[in-house]
Amino acid sequence: MGRRRGARSERRWQVSSVAGDGRPVTLQEIAQRLGLHVSTVSRVLNGPAREQGRAASGETARRIKELADELGYRPNPHATSLRTRRGNLIGVLFPRLAEIVVATIYEGVEEEATEHGFSTFVTNTHDDPAVQRDRIAMMLGRRVDGLIIGDAHLDGSALAGPPLEQVPFVLVNRRTGTDLPAVTCDDHLGGRLVAEHFLALGHRRVAVIAGEPFASTGADRTAGFTDRYREAGLPLPAHRVRHCRFDTTGGHRAATELLSRPDRPTAVFAVNDLAAIGAVGAARDLGLRLGEDLALAGYNDTPLAAELPVPLTSVRSPMADLGRIAVRRLLRLIAGDGATSERLRPELVTRASTGSPVGPALG
Repeated sequence: MGRRRGARSERRWQVSSVAGDGRPVTLQEIAQRLGLHVSTVSRVLNGPAREQGRAASGETARRIKELADELGYRPNPHATSLRTRRGNLIGVLFPRLAEIVVATIYEGVEEEATEHGFSTFVTNTHDDPAVQRDRIAMMLGRRVDGLIIGDAHLDGSALAGPPLEQVPFVLVNRRTGTDLPAVTCDDHLGGRLVAEHFLALGHRRVAVIAGEPFASTGADRTAGFTDRYREAGLPLPAHRVRHCRFDTTGGHRAATELLSRPDRPTAVFAVNDLAAIGAVGAARDLGLRLGEDLALAGYNDTPLAAELPVPLTSVRSPMADLGRIAVRRLLRLIAGDGATSERLRPELVTRASTGSPVGPALG
């Protein structure tokens, strides 16, 4: 008899667990069945990943998760948003997600956001201020909790005005000319490291493939390089600083112009690796041997740099860390705390593309 009652009781549990009345299973139901407070159940099932283990003892958390799985419980993001006035959603803007540097930074953003229980969505702006403004408006319409902006221009034109007064945001990779919170590499130092390397090799006639003038990455790297050469009594003439797009086509075109001159430089600094790879093609087309007739350095130390036929000297920037720290800074703003800017230190990685010291005739 007792066994039949036990079987009947087990069947009642199984029937109710499949929500036969069509209602979604609630946190309150799970809490009642386990004799726990609903807040404990909520923290275990819906809290940020790194806090779930602290919400209850291991045994209690295991029981909560097992019962939630058995009942088919699914969190309701809309209800959570209404209760907390937050959707745990971060919007991310970049010029082009297809670029390896941008993609690596975004990986850091997504990983860190997930650790804190936030989701992310990303959009491309193609470095067009009008598109930037449209994408910001779109993200605000999605009721994001904050923005991470990786496409800022030095003049900050797309970031001015009321829309961004409604939401916390942090810049990443690039800064503006104002005091907006930004997480960047110390790009001025990075350019300076390349200049020190070229000077140590004996190069006096040098040039820069400077990237886009509106981006702090190109501007700061170029300034760091040219400032150091100026300090050495070797200021660069204007024709040895060529602006171009941050891609292989732009780098190829700029390098061709620089290397076709009678007074061609013996060393070239390209402010990102894609432009440097374009310069490799230009040097090849002109019959110049990399590391012998021409020293070349890039920036970011992307995975391809070490795998080129002549491995590329490059400044290593902490790309994924930029994304992770930007998320931490943003979450401080969301929580109502202040957020300051941070510059991460780069490192020069020397390889065969910059060759050996040169003699006075070449330098």
